[in-house]
Amino acid sequence: MISDWYGSDLLELTLNTTKLMLQQSDNMQTKVIKTEKQYLEALARLEDIFDSKKNSKNADELELLSFLIEKYENEQYAIDFPDPIEAIKFRMEQLGYKQKDLAQAIGLKSRVSEILNRKRKLTIDMIRKLNATLGIPTDVLIKEY
Repeated sequence: MISDWYGSDLLELTLNTTKLMLQQSDNMQTKVIKTEKQYLEALARLEDIFDSKKNSKNADELELLSFLIEKYENEQYAIDFPDPIEAIKFRMEQLGYKQKDLAQAIGLKSRVSEILNRKRKLTIDMIRKLNATLGIPTDVLIKEY
């Protein structure tokens, strides 16, 4: 969920913004999305008003629909953190890193091999270094595997 990634403060801010926008909308027919049918209708409406001019009534509805759709998607289609080892491998591939490149950050090449083959657990120090070197969030790296 979004609150897991960004904290409950962002979720609360989003909900407060949504409530404020609902109060400001005079005759918008936008409602909280509770069903798949409402979700599909909201997506269709969003597509209709997507190119609305800034500061128009449709622009306000567009922003509100975006918040409501995001809230529904986060609740219904929550994406969990990836596996830490798979995240490391993926990021290494993106950056064109080899095991020897990672060894400079966390120790011996053999240690990197043990970690990537799941024979050794990541330590707090390794997690910090991987976060700094690869830019992988610590929340991903601390997950059990």
